[in-house]
Amino acid sequence: MGDILLIALFAFLGAAGAGVLGAGALWLLRRRSLTASVSVVAAVAVTAMLAGTLAVAQAMFLSSHDLSVVTTVVAMAAVVSLATALLLGRWVVARSRELALAARDFGDDGDFSAPVGPATAELADLSRELAATSAKLAESRDRERALESSRRELVAWISHDLRTPLAGLRAMSEALEDGVAADPDRYLRQIRTEVERLNDMVGDLFELSRIHAGSLALTRSRMSLYDLIGDALAGADPLARELGVRLVGDRIEPVPVEVDGKEMSRVLGNLLVNAIRRTPADGTVAIAAERSADGVVLSVTDGCGGIPEDDLPRVFDTGWRGTHARTPPAGAGLGLAIVRGIVEAHQGRAAVRNVSGGCRFEVTLPMAEA
Repeated sequence: MGDILLIALFAFLGAAGAGVLGAGALWLLRRRSLTASVSVVAAVAVTAMLAGTLAVAQAMFLSSHDLSVVTTVVAMAAVVSLATALLLGRWVVARSRELALAARDFGDDGDFSAPVGPATAELADLSRELAATSAKLAESRDRERALESSRRELVAWISHDLRTPLAGLRAMSEALEDGVAADPDRYLRQIRTEVERLNDMVGDLFELSRIHAGSLALTRSRMSLYDLIGDALAGADPLARELGVRLVGDRIEPVPVEVDGKEMSRVLGNLLVNAIRRTPADGTVAIAAERSADGVVLSVTDGCGGIPEDDLPRVFDTGWRGTHARTPPAGAGLGLAIVRGIVEAHQGRAAVRNVSGGCRFEVTLPMAEA
């Protein structure tokens, strides 16, 4: 038993020395190719076995013939091990380079295509992660292009809409200044109307900028949809009477919700005004509130005649105003974008679909906890 322990001790000391040298070599080669590291690992294994064998042989006073036989066997094992390590390292490095070349397409707005052929489990996992990242980047690029296009359209439309009232204000102010206005009071009333129009546009822009910046602070409180819709109908009634449009509130369930009353009043106001302006005289705008499996659904149905199917996905985009027939005289295409932003801030969603004779805007909100 003592001889075996002594042999084990000598073998361990010899192998440990080889292991220390191998660890030092790995540290020095840590920034080199994987082939070099794999070769060092193989060399350490063979050298550790050889060092342990030589240490035991010296302690046991083996004959020179036996020692040469053992050394030759270990040397052949070393040759085979190193050759295998070199082949393995070169194969792994080649697969890694193929993966790196495929990943370069990210910078050229391309899609990632995984190299064809077998790979190690780690490289296969990395390839799948790169493919998933490529898909996310493609979606991000598409969203960025859509947002950039929307921003350009918004700037063009806002510039056009601002130029008209500003030109009118300038003409009326010059007429008043030169004393050539036939009815100064009428000019002053018109100036006030144009100023209020500009103020509404600036307010919409400010609200939209807060939504896009994520700084829309909500002050939630528990309230009934019946009261919220009642206030919205009262606010939109004068415009409806002026344009000869009937406002109908039916199927309004007194469902409790936790919302920011001011912001949700703006949502309903935008939807009602939008519907009234696009509904012909003697038409009807109906608002309803019902429970659903997803929460509470607020709907505003108008008589606009419908929206082209190709335009439906863009209705809530910033600056969208559709055809000329659907463009309000004082709008900048921000109302529906504000509606979507406020609703999504309440963890809800906004949607639109065509119905017989018009379209229906639906706002889905979470139901208040009991």
